[in-house]
Amino acid sequence: MKLDHIVHFVRENPQETVTYWQEKGIHAAKGGRHLNWGTENVLLYLKDCYIEWLSIEKEEVALQADHPLTHQLLYDQVGFGTICLRTDNIQVLNDDLRKQGMDTSGVLAAERQTESGELIKWKMLFIKEQVSDKLPAPFFIEWQKTDAQRYQKLRDNRSIQALNETLTIERCVFGVWDTEKATTAWKTILGGSLQLDNCLIEFRKTNHPKERLEKVCFKEGVNKFEFEQGQYRLPRL
Repeated sequence: MKLDHIVHFVRENPQETVTYWQEKGIHAAKGGRHLNWGTENVLLYLKDCYIEWLSIEKEEVALQADHPLTHQLLYDQVGFGTICLRTDNIQVLNDDLRKQGMDTSGVLAAERQTESGELIKWKMLFIKEQVSDKLPAPFFIEWQKTDAQRYQKLRDNRSIQALNETLTIERCVFGVWDTEKATTAWKTILGGSLQLDNCLIEFRKTNHPKERLEKVCFKEGVNKFEFEQGQYRLPRL
């Protein structure tokens, strides 16, 4: 299983987010709007995953949306939310999680309208849980197109540049109240290991009032950046 993307809730509007990261020498691009959820995003594509900076576009729509990630955005408002893992067969994964006794959302259809008006579609899967200060479980995605097809499209529309494809994420560090409990729970979800194909999941003890992702470490990350209550360790560019 692979890390597909990291969800970071922000209050900045998309253009402000794009400008911030481009001033740091990193090419981020507006992703588009989730019309049914009242949200919009900015995306930073990397070699084999991406970061999503998600914000509310239309609060009246978001408040009515029956969607787990929108519920968490409304609850948290700002800061790292959770991570999404990529699978090739989301229906089989759903069946496996249910066999282990987990209550799931079932496979959900999703879509996003890009700046150019293109409609991008995918499938999602969530483990059902109440939004709270406790650590949210990861969720899952299956794309309509292959990775090769998606990345070629990103190159064609200039959403990704050559530098982006040299950047990888080494670790996602979560702050939790009980590291042993979190490790056991996530190993069950992930099939026995916290080492994904393209990223390591790490849990550290925290005294913060919420259990959340706290730090995203890029490979050879030495420069520390704080953005919208999230910490990034970036390489020298």
